[in-house]
Amino acid sequence: MKIAGGMNYIKFDLENGYVIKAEGEMLVGRKFVVYTDTMKTWEPPHENEKISKEQIERIIREVQKSMSENTVQITFE
Repeated sequence: MKIAGGMNYIKFDLENGYVIKAEGEMLVGRKFVVYTDTMKTWEPPHENEKISKEQIERIIREVQKSMSENTVQITFE
């Protein structure tokens, strides 16, 4: 999974053609808060496909496993 973003959004690229964008906030101390209620649709060309709760939970678990002390700490609300 590739993770990229800015000060108020983050994109999770599953590296299989599916990318989801979520809104959030960059905080002091290399922390980013993701608002999970903004994770509703995939980016084009899959924008017409709904994302399931199970898919969101899988993305969250994968992000949490991939974090280390050297990366921006991502939390989900």
